[in-house]
Amino acid sequence: MKKEENFIVEEDRPSYDLEDRLIGFSVITLNLISKLPNHYASNHLGMQLTRSCTSSALNYGEAQAAESRQDFLHKIKLVLKEIRETRVNLKIIQKMGYIPSASIDPVLQECNELMAIFMKSIQTVKEKMNQKK
Repeated sequence: MKKEENFIVEEDRPSYDLEDRLIGFSVITLNLISKLPNHYASNHLGMQLTRSCTSSALNYGEAQAAESRQDFLHKIKLVLKEIRETRVNLKIIQKMGYIPSASIDPVLQECNELMAIFMKSIQTVKEKMNQKK
């Protein structure tokens, strides 16, 4: 096993470290927030976005220490909830024209990809839980 930047290569097959990806998502979102204009509405959106974008990574860290499969499922659902909230917030900021779409689009794309990953993870955990019954 050989570690490369954000990848662990096993038998020529890359595997992305999801925690690092969520941290990276938080960082690019926080960088975007720093570009918001300084007035009431954008400050409110920026503070809410700060909480939701960082919460997804933090909740994922909690999920890694889950005490049961049910606990893991609950925490992964929280990750998805925070990613969805981040997505809606980014779309509001985009529609308001606070930041150019060219800057927001790549962040929204990563957000959509993370949502798809966690929706599939939730589905997989539920299937495994149902098999155990």
